[in-house]
Amino acid sequence: MNAAQSMAGRRRLSQAELDMILTAHEKFVTGKQGGRRASLKFVNLSGLDLSFRNLVDADFTGSALEGCRMVRTKLDRASLFGCDLRKADLRQSVMVRADLRGACLRGANLAQADLTQADFREGQIAIPHPSKGLDTLRHETRQGEVDEVNFSGATLDGSQFEGVSAFKADFSDCSLRGAKLSGANLKEANLSGAILDGADVKGANLEGANLQGSVMAGVDTSTARTTGSNMSGALIAVTPQALARVKELYQRALDNQLWCQSGGQEGQCARLDGEDLRPLADRLKGLRLTAMSAKGACMVGMDLSGAQLQGANLQNADLRAANLRGADLRGAKLTGANLTKADLRQAFLTALPLGPDRRTVTHLGSARLRYVMAQTANLSEAVLDGADLRGADFTGARVLKTSFRDCDLSQVQGLDLSGPS
Repeated sequence: MNAAQSMAGRRRLSQAELDMILTAHEKFVTGKQGGRRASLKFVNLSGLDLSFRNLVDADFTGSALEGCRMVRTKLDRASLFGCDLRKADLRQSVMVRADLRGACLRGANLAQADLTQADFREGQIAIPHPSKGLDTLRHETRQGEVDEVNFSGATLDGSQFEGVSAFKADFSDCSLRGAKLSGANLKEANLSGAILDGADVKGANLEGANLQGSVMAGVDTSTARTTGSNMSGALIAVTPQALARVKELYQRALDNQLWCQSGGQEGQCARLDGEDLRPLADRLKGLRLTAMSAKGACMVGMDLSGAQLQGANLQNADLRAANLRGADLRGAKLTGANLTKADLRQAFLTALPLGPDRRTVTHLGSARLRYVMAQTANLSEAVLDGADLRGADFTGARVLKTSFRDCDLSQVQGLDLSGPS
């Protein structure tokens, strides 16, 4: 039986009826008087609008939500067990630990959604009789289905996809750290640029899948079917050689800090060009690394929050999913760097004064800033010419005299260019 047949006989709700239930639920969530948890089991909500609503812990078990608009909807821990979500618009929704077992999401749009620890596995659902209702139940086991779903830029860390069908699904630039993908059908799926650190792909079907430029540290593909898959440029586990250099590379960073602290009298600028710095993990957090050179270095997923990187040379560095929150990057060279899904919130990327009449701007020309979080960052006077800004969020950021030449700003969020230039 397909999803459409099994959804027949559900009570149809109007938008007005739904809005009343959602408003009562939002009062329930915030502890206001008159609140009531939304119980929307086995109803037909197809085509209705639930966008921007707070539906944390709501229960939609077995309901039809085909073609629903659910943009930026908060659905943490919500039960979407056995739901029909085909072609639903769930862009930027927050679905942390949502129960999606047995749900059909074929053709849905979950771009940039937060699906951390969401459960997409097979589920057994009790179906009420069309006329006798809950008095007569039959049980149906449904496989989770995400065929042709758009997950681009989404966060799926720790999510459960065991045995799920994800044929031709788009996982490009996703974070799938520690995801459970064993036995999943990922045939012809797009996983280009995806971060799969520690993901379990035992017995998965990766035939014809695009894994170009993905991060696959700790991923064992020996039992997966990989015929015709493209793994060119994939970043694999840290080499023993890189691990053996951790002490030396960390000492170079500490020497850089000493050079800053002593006004150049002691220590020296760190030269880390082309190095795999991932084994340093969070050891560079908050360090004074002014004028450090790490051209082409691999810094994927590193914690550099609060680091002082004024004038640092990070050209062509791989900083995907790096934490640069509150970092001082004034005057830094980031031309050609990959900052996809990096955290630049509250970072300083404005010009660096070098004297009474001299200043150097921050260069991000041709950088990859897909899905970057740059809320409340200071980008005044920064040069982002030709940068890839798809899905970037600049809400609350300062962009006074920032250069966006040759940038496609159509898919950028929160960018306010109306101020004085």
